[in-house]
Amino acid sequence: MNPATRSVALIALLIFSTSAIAQETTHSFLACGKNTYVMEADGTKSWTYPAATRDGYILEDGTIILTLSKSKRYKGGAVVKIGVDKAETLLWKGTQSEVNSAQPTQDGNFVITEAGNNPRLFEISPDGEIVLEFPLACQKENHHMQTRMARKLSDGTYLVPHLLDFAVFHYDADGTISSKLDTTAPGDSEHKIHTWPFTAIRHGDGQTLVCCTHGNRVVDFDRDGKIAWTLTNDDLPGQWLQDPCGAQVLPNGNIVITSYAAGRANPHAPKLFEVTRDKKVVWTYTDGQKVGIHHFQIITTNGTRLKGPVLK
Repeated sequence: MNPATRSVALIALLIFSTSAIAQETTHSFLACGKNTYVMEADGTKSWTYPAATRDGYILEDGTIILTLSKSKRYKGGAVVKIGVDKAETLLWKGTQSEVNSAQPTQDGNFVITEAGNNPRLFEISPDGEIVLEFPLACQKENHHMQTRMARKLSDGTYLVPHLLDFAVFHYDADGTISSKLDTTAPGDSEHKIHTWPFTAIRHGDGQTLVCCTHGNRVVDFDRDGKIAWTLTNDDLPGQWLQDPCGAQVLPNGNIVITSYAAGRANPHAPKLFEVTRDKKVVWTYTDGQKVGIHHFQIITTNGTRLKGPVLK
């Protein structure tokens, strides 16, 4: 290659590289776990909260809803609201072993689950009044392993993952169980693989994406309850699925996953990563810390706030 041709090639390569960098995916997000914070797309924290959390939402007006882990301050956990003026309001003080999740609904209520001797799901109004309640049909021996991210669906029913029951229960508004999604790994009738369901997301045409924690897999059930898609570490560049707890289905259909145990063995392992339905990795987040992310919410993509319901 003569010098003139080489120069043209180098310029073309530079233009391509710059264009590719400019088009790389970026996200800002709310992280919940031992550390609670908002991470901007440039890698700086714009907000932190001085307590451990299990779940969280940032509403369109900037209000933050947090599910607090049990602590000396709240022995049974709690749900709080942080206003845009930074003022904190207690929405619910846990009455049993722990509060597992709190989902804001379209009508302004909050769907809450409590673990304990009497595991339950209930909705509270903005002023804290219980407007709906029913018992959860999970095992009662291990409170911590009863349930996690319960979500109300658009039809008024509820998806509730029950970990040690190895199933996502679909409850009607009166607490009747209408169906179950079995998260048992294929061929593992003795449950030696701990595919405990943590997050269940109803999306698309009746599909349900489920994170299966210690089983290190994420599965997607079709509307008939059959597994149509599975992601394991065999599909990834490394052992990135390390106790996948939270996930979010983005408007473009891509899936962001958090591996709660990522960082314990390797602090530089991805804490969050995004994959396409073809299992191509398009974004990762690492922070060099051993502390993991329990759940999260993607707020913006490439500087634009996500629209529509938050599927997490």
